[in-house]
Amino acid sequence: MLITHFSSLLLVIIFVAAAAAIWLAGTRITYATDYIAQHFSLGEAFGGLVLLAIVTNLPEIAITVVAAYHNNMDMAISNILGGIAIQTVVLVLIDIFGVGKLGPLSFKSTSFILLLEGVSLIFILTLVLIGKQFSPHLIFFRTTPFEWLIVAVWLGSIYMISKQTASPNPHPRKTMYAHEVRNENDKPTNARQKKSFPSVKPALVVFTVCALITLVAGWALEETGQILAERFHIGGVLFGATFLALATALPEISTGIASAKIKDYQMAVSDIFGGNAFLPVLFIVASIISGNAILPSLKPSDTYLTCIGILLTGIYMVGMIIRPRKQFLYMGVDSIVVLIVYAISVIGLLSLI
Repeated sequence: MLITHFSSLLLVIIFVAAAAAIWLAGTRITYATDYIAQHFSLGEAFGGLVLLAIVTNLPEIAITVVAAYHNNMDMAISNILGGIAIQTVVLVLIDIFGVGKLGPLSFKSTSFILLLEGVSLIFILTLVLIGKQFSPHLIFFRTTPFEWLIVAVWLGSIYMISKQTASPNPHPRKTMYAHEVRNENDKPTNARQKKSFPSVKPALVVFTVCALITLVAGWALEETGQILAERFHIGGVLFGATFLALATALPEISTGIASAKIKDYQMAVSDIFGGNAFLPVLFIVASIISGNAILPSLKPSDTYLTCIGILLTGIYMVGMIIRPRKQFLYMGVDSIVVLIVYAISVIGLLSLI
């Protein structure tokens, strides 16, 4: 490709420009999603689970499709599983820059639905680990049965959460703890969205355009990032699980902080949990395109990243149940633990590759 002949300086400029485009598009997508979710009564958490989760993972979708077509799955697999871990760490950034001194993110995220999303994510990642144990010759419609089970669990979780959201008489714990009354300052602020979107049609247009920008800019991030990594001799698995995963997590960072700024804390967390649950669904796409069984061919580093994703998700779920009020450097206790565990896990990853 012509881009491979670009100078390193030009590649860095393209990388930064693509990151800026994703950041700006992500902010507008958040406002559009919030408006669309309210217009169609989807609920904050469900809007993050489906709309934001899929659109912010457009870069991963593009990377997976291209990698599967070229039968180069190491980068895509490590990007998907490493992306789950690093996107969970994005909650730390949302805690610091989105919520800040208002309180820990897990204390503000009082939706019972978020716990359901976390459970479904852990179910899906467990299926990834189980699928690794079986023979790659166990093929079913060009994939293994476990990749279909992952899709089934993901679709089932969406159906279950949509039923909970649409319930006319929701249990108090679905929206807040029964003994608490939500502070007026914690209610989502919609004045900015209403001013920007006089009706749902402009919101849908903005959502679509920004989604396309995210897709193209995400592809640019992946292409330039991969070339720069090769020039600086960074390994494929390490690059996919860290640098590429961080680059493709920029939409989640942008939309998550923007959601927290307008006090849609549930949408901010749901975007991460929902996006992480969606990522393993891409394994079936990769299998169908490449014709190879993906899960049985996972490397030790891939199963390691899967376990880290489960561990980090569990830490935040415990935080949302216990809901500690203490903060250190604008971070909740759970965010601090997640940051430490992730740092240690990256050191562990280096010993596996």
